[in-house]
Amino acid sequence: MAAMALSVGGHGALADTLQDVKSKGVLTVGVKADYPPFGYRAPNGDIIGIEPDLARDVATRLGVKVEFVPVVAANRMQFLGQGKIDLMIATMTDTPERSKVVDIIKPDYYAAGYNLMVPKSVTITSWDQLNGKPICGIQGAFYNKQVAEKFGAQVIAFTGVAEALTALKQGRCIGFLYDDTAIEGQLINPDWKSFGMPLPSQDSQPWGLAVKLGDTQFADFMAKTVTDWHKTGLILDLEKKYGISQNSKFVQDMHDKYK
Repeated sequence: MAAMALSVGGHGALADTLQDVKSKGVLTVGVKADYPPFGYRAPNGDIIGIEPDLARDVATRLGVKVEFVPVVAANRMQFLGQGKIDLMIATMTDTPERSKVVDIIKPDYYAAGYNLMVPKSVTITSWDQLNGKPICGIQGAFYNKQVAEKFGAQVIAFTGVAEALTALKQGRCIGFLYDDTAIEGQLINPDWKSFGMPLPSQDSQPWGLAVKLGDTQFADFMAKTVTDWHKTGLILDLEKKYGISQNSKFVQDMHDKYK
């Protein structure tokens, strides 16, 4: 019912977003603010990262300013359907179910699998060792159910990353289930030097940015924009800018395809 409501809301907003954005002179983009290096808070409070930089590129192409709205997995599609944001670039996995609620742009712009961040004091070498163990996760993550069913873990889902990481430090779970790229970003932080990611990543899935369902003109514009990002190697450059030591295979393959 929620998906149907969002779908109806999206179709009801078939106004030309491109024209609306140009008229108001501002592009409002939903991004993560708790997911380094893709979207996070700088010491001065500004939201920075790979995806905010991509959003700035979109605004530059449109000749407008950019405004960021922090989103999380549990509300990012709702914000788009409700018109609180014009565009969503927020580490969202491209799935058939989500494409019924929002227009997910092709080609996809990134890809990631899921993994587990655990204290180095915890000896764990196999996903099968999670059977019956409590692990912290994030509400709305598609792999929560998969890990629970496939490996028997007891997933405790929180509304945001900060809450899940606090629970991890408090010992309420043995590990933090999240995207492998985000875990790599956390492990760069000295605060997490006693933690690691010992298991192999699972189920790499593409990420898609999104516009309102049925917003055809904006979707076409964004499809051309993403294609250009891959062609020029912009995302490869942003990975290096934000400390990802080795470019992801997906982004490199897409650059080779479109260059």
